[in-house]
Amino acid sequence: MRMAVLGTGAMGARVAQRLLVAGHEVRVFNRTRSHAEPLVAHGAMVADSARDALRGADVVISMVTDDAASRAVWLDADTGALVDVPTGALVLESSTVSPEWTRTLGAAARARGVRFLDAPVLGSRPQAEAGQLIYLVGGAAEYVDAVRPVLAALSAAVHHVGGVGDGATAKLAVNALFATQVAAVAEWVKVLPGAVLDVLHELPVMSPAASGALGLMRAGKTAPLFPISLMAKDLRYAQALAEELPVTRAVGARFAEAEGRGLGSLNISAVGG
Repeated sequence: MRMAVLGTGAMGARVAQRLLVAGHEVRVFNRTRSHAEPLVAHGAMVADSARDALRGADVVISMVTDDAASRAVWLDADTGALVDVPTGALVLESSTVSPEWTRTLGAAARARGVRFLDAPVLGSRPQAEAGQLIYLVGGAAEYVDAVRPVLAALSAAVHHVGGVGDGATAKLAVNALFATQVAAVAEWVKVLPGAVLDVLHELPVMSPAASGALGLMRAGKTAPLFPISLMAKDLRYAQALAEELPVTRAVGARFAEAEGRGLGSLNISAVGG
């Protein structure tokens, strides 16, 4: 199958590699071409533009940073790729973007007769490398069923969560719940003695996510599996969903403060500074 991957950052590059291993023909595009070129060694073709990457594609996956980057890839007046989606292709917006933007993009896709899915993922670089991402997909059920064979090479699970925009909403909720746990653990790791921290791992109050964050904090590991800057962005999008999210708002302020102190490139386990 012919695939296009738009955005070859930490996640997109690993998705492209998994697709290549699965035997697909893959064309990639990244706004900074040098970030895409290492994929040539794995068998990918590097396109000069997003529109060029789509040429002949059966499935298109976008994995970029935010709403602005997604808008530029798809709807830029001069270079936007949506006008050149091949007839019959399936488009997946797998970036973590706002539900509002996702619905705008989905409406633009429908107006052009493009099959579109809102398909963000859960998981970080290790899960992407292992093909163990979890997809939260919004869109028509028949489109979800059509893309499942492709996603099998990338995922441990594919959940159809509703219509376009619902995938983005679910992803922001998951990340907000994750961030809340990480922020709380970051406070208590400074207060509790080591013997108590040892016990925490054994208690039912600790989710696997919180326990993993605690382990990274105690080991002083801050390599960016999930950078603080990206979590701060996700929490800004989450806060825009509703006024009745005071805890999320407080956690968002915590991550924004860490980003303001120059910690944005570090893993979220460094949020406590």
